[in-house]
Amino acid sequence: MSQTDPIADMLTRIRNAAKAKKREVNIPNSRTKVEIAKILKDEGYIRNFKVVDDPKQGVLNVILKYADDNRSVIGGLQRVSRPGCRIYCTKDSIPKVLDGLGVVIVSTSKGVCTGRKCEELGTGGEVLCTVW
Repeated sequence: MSQTDPIADMLTRIRNAAKAKKREVNIPNSRTKVEIAKILKDEGYIRNFKVVDDPKQGVLNVILKYADDNRSVIGGLQRVSRPGCRIYCTKDSIPKVLDGLGVVIVSTSKGVCTGRKCEELGTGGEVLCTVW
């Protein structure tokens, strides 16, 4: 089955697993998805992730993080730029998520990074998704 938007599929799998209180979720692997998972781990939204090799493509195993009262740390995930409608930002127009409480993930010429890192680097790019 071919996917037209693998990043949206990744976000949906994480969102569904968090709502179902799953401990971990398996996602087909790609370099961009690994970079997004690194950002989610660095920002404290997931506990950990690992890449499991298999003959086809590989699997990205994401271990979700929950608070003490068994609520997911991830309040929401939203895909911004889609294959049918790409959304770009300049270094001066990087969007804020919940007035800085969330994270925006941007694909730049210097790699996939957060909105804060884009401001430090002075670069813009394609707005992939927002997390809060």
